[in-house]
Amino acid sequence: MKKPLRHLAVIMDGNGRWAEARGLPRIKGHSAGADAVERVLGWCKEAGIEYLTLYAFSTENWKRSRGEVNGLMRLLGVFLGTKGGKLVREKVRFRAIGRMDDLPPSVVGKIRALERRTESFGSPQLILALSYGGRAEIVDAARRYAQDCASGAADADAPLSEEAFARYLYAPDVPDPDLIVRTSGELRLSNFLLWQCAYAEFHSTPVLWPDFSREDFDAALAAYASRKRRLGGR
Repeated sequence: MKKPLRHLAVIMDGNGRWAEARGLPRIKGHSAGADAVERVLGWCKEAGIEYLTLYAFSTENWKRSRGEVNGLMRLLGVFLGTKGGKLVREKVRFRAIGRMDDLPPSVVGKIRALERRTESFGSPQLILALSYGGRAEIVDAARRYAQDCASGAADADAPLSEEAFARYLYAPDVPDPDLIVRTSGELRLSNFLLWQCAYAEFHSTPVLWPDFSREDFDAALAAYASRKRRLGGR
């Protein structure tokens, strides 16, 4: 029996190229990309997808120009402020994963406030990966495990299973993604959900993220439905 698509993860690529192709500042592309987030979340709800994880800002994105980074942080703050009420009304649980301490305190405050307002909701869940890197997540998990061993909260002499280690990840209760979609035609993970993606299906589309349409969404789901997911079995 086909495993249902519970968790969709998206590498939202192409915002800057979308803006440049129109002679606009790059931040205009990011703003158009934020509008696409709202559309895709709605489609996920209609499709019964329980978790939507979006690669919004990577640990590597801090290397971009100060102007673009500052613009992205302002846009994130606006998104949280303007869309937060809608998420609450529609009972969408909001979460953020990544190194939150790297973000501006004002943004972190809005993130935590929206998480608290929606923490009682089940699904769907919107998860933003912010100042996120897959390698950083694994390093942070290893650090927390070592701290637990040092404090006696974990037994350093006991064998460490994959399941036990996974409990130290940023969102251990969230199932691994079934499908990872990347826009703009790129064919790499770019340090996204490296632990969790072990058996995820991958779908790439040449469409830039702000142009990602219902047709593109349906095509990604159809591609997933056509795959045979043996998960290591026969």
